[in-house]
Amino acid sequence: MSSYDIAIIGGGISGVGIAQYAAAAGYSTLLIEKGEIGGQTSANSSKLIHGGLRYLESGQVNLVRKSLQERRHLLDFAPSLVKAVPFYIPVYQDSQRNPWTIRAGLSLYALLSEFDPLGRFVSIPAVHWHRFNGLKLQGLKAVFQYWDAQTDDKLLTQAVARSAEALGAHVYAEAEFLQLNHLGEQIDLNFRHRGEVQQIDAKLVINAAGPWVNEVIAKVSPPLAGVELDWVQGAHLLLDLPAPDGILYLESCFDKRVIFVMPWYGQMLIGTTETVLASLDSPPHVTESEINYLLGIYRHYFPLSPSIDELKTKIVQTFCGVRVLPKQASSAFERPRDTLMQTSISHPRLLSLYGGKLTTFRSTSAEVLEWVEQKLGKRTPIADVDSLRLS
Repeated sequence: MSSYDIAIIGGGISGVGIAQYAAAAGYSTLLIEKGEIGGQTSANSSKLIHGGLRYLESGQVNLVRKSLQERRHLLDFAPSLVKAVPFYIPVYQDSQRNPWTIRAGLSLYALLSEFDPLGRFVSIPAVHWHRFNGLKLQGLKAVFQYWDAQTDDKLLTQAVARSAEALGAHVYAEAEFLQLNHLGEQIDLNFRHRGEVQQIDAKLVINAAGPWVNEVIAKVSPPLAGVELDWVQGAHLLLDLPAPDGILYLESCFDKRVIFVMPWYGQMLIGTTETVLASLDSPPHVTESEINYLLGIYRHYFPLSPSIDELKTKIVQTFCGVRVLPKQASSAFERPRDTLMQTSISHPRLLSLYGGKLTTFRSTSAEVLEWVEQKLGKRTPIADVDSLRLS
């Protein structure tokens, strides 16, 4: 039986980030992923490395500040994977957020960016609005331009996994978690890889299974209760239409939400929705109502574009990620996006992660590493993660 300091269940961005941090800090580390590394939620996000401008509305100032710091780090450490890109916010006479509200939000966003050059924003003069081909000009009061970043989420996740492996972590894809026995001083863990059942023991286990976090907990012995959660689906449409110049940040004409219209490998990507799912019994799929919702908002702002039925013929791909949010009475749009880290007195060597953002995976990894160090003590580091570049 192989022994490890840390075993991680889940090969999404959170799991591979923790593996990289733990291995760099000198801990023997195992990661298992039931499918392809980065092949689930971390391949189906909105592809953004951003501070989360809209989170300011719900008072998540600390999350925005942390996200903006991580945006700068990723631009520095992964320049081939993370690129700065301009964002544009058109504001209309009937918009729920008026120009002064947007300007105030962008000013705070810039302040939270500290001295990052990407913190700057401008108001684009009306004489230049025509460059947004097809954008509705009737009732348009202002257009603001600010900066955030875009990435290929799956490639970024796989780059972090390769970095973890280079540091000595053992990373297994297509490895199905079977059972976990929480004992006094260690945890026995079983998984199936290439048809064979493997058994290992670990001093600590990190449950980073994303939407399946409670499925992992259901296989824990002695029994353990999970946190009540909602699965919230975010749908995206890739259309065979010319890519926009930058990313449009559009207020929904149906509700209080916002969506993005983005360039993606030469085509146009539109997303996202927030649809609460009843279960994960079947693979998530984009629904007809989500397609109509996204295309309806797009046509509202680009009224000269083809009809919704014609736009549907331009769809070349649909995908949806599933995010985990704590169960609350408020709408999914208004709920906090911070990562919840859950452990218990009865299972002190098991840590489960609920939620999380692509942008903040490094700060999540650093927080988990602090927990590891409290439990196991420090090891002799073999690398400084802040000097590791990703490509």
